[in-house]
Amino acid sequence: MTHSHFVEINDNNGGNILQPIFEKGFDGMTEVMAEVLNIAMDIERQEHLQAGRYERSDERTGYANSYKSRGIKTRMGKIELKVPQVRNTEPYRPSMLEFGQRQEKALTVAVAEMYVQGVSTRKVKNVMQELCGFDVSSAQVSKAAQELDVVLEKWRQRPLGEIKALVLDARYEKVRVDGCVVSCSLLTACGIDSKGYRSVLGTSVSLSEAEVHWRNFLESLLTRGMHGLEFIVSDNHSGLKAAIRGVMPGVSWQRCQFHLQQNAQAYITKKNLKASVANDIRTIFDAPDENEAARLLKIYVKKYSETQAKLAFWMEDNIPDGFAVFKLPQQMRKNLGQAIC
Repeated sequence: MTHSHFVEINDNNGGNILQPIFEKGFDGMTEVMAEVLNIAMDIERQEHLQAGRYERSDERTGYANSYKSRGIKTRMGKIELKVPQVRNTEPYRPSMLEFGQRQEKALTVAVAEMYVQGVSTRKVKNVMQELCGFDVSSAQVSKAAQELDVVLEKWRQRPLGEIKALVLDARYEKVRVDGCVVSCSLLTACGIDSKGYRSVLGTSVSLSEAEVHWRNFLESLLTRGMHGLEFIVSDNHSGLKAAIRGVMPGVSWQRCQFHLQQNAQAYITKKNLKASVANDIRTIFDAPDENEAARLLKIYVKKYSETQAKLAFWMEDNIPDGFAVFKLPQQMRKNLGQAIC
């Protein structure tokens, strides 16, 4: 079901399921955003000239005159645009050049949705009409969808290279599959390369977190050339752990500290202790080395053993699953902490 065209993320939930994508981005995301804007500017120029390229029309008001390079800055990085030029007509300035933060966020979400769902004419039509500010013809939408499909497929299959650490996560949302709303998971892989740069490497929409889905997803990352992996962070899901052992044996694994923090809350019986427990667990994970972390764990286990016995037992058995990171170099620990999904 990966990148399937029959998966439709509900408008009410799409922002949640795509959050890791448009927060952390992908390598090459600016290239796809540039393609979207370039297509929209071409459509807008056609509207300005009242005719398409090489089209004969009595209503034509001028002619296309090649392109001029123009760079704009976004939160994802600098975008290089091909700004359409005109001749024998009124001056033309594409509205896309007045690119505000609100429009940027909307475009980023749209590109992320197209990455996960595949390019649909409905999505392309909505994006183009939002950018251009007028109705877009079916022919223009169809052409734009074809062009974007090619760019996005190239983006999905881009080579990955050396990745030192991998953060794997899944989040469940209600999505529409073949006309029915069901609960699906968005599998996400965040990577850190040898220079400490982090980005989302890929995603896959699945009906569950079963081992076979995770295995296929991990194998797809290796097929795209991912190598040099030294460390994996994930939740304690049995299907995911089995897939890691099968596809990436011998790579050091650690249970996600963020998820451990969340899991601990289920063992606290008094609401007024939740913040205190969260701070204590964070103090353990922020220790300078494993020995200090183990010492702090003993202190907090003793602290809660009388009033929160279940929590104390749980901490003693589970918190050490988050200690593997102490064996990594300090800089890598820092980068990994920033990359947790």
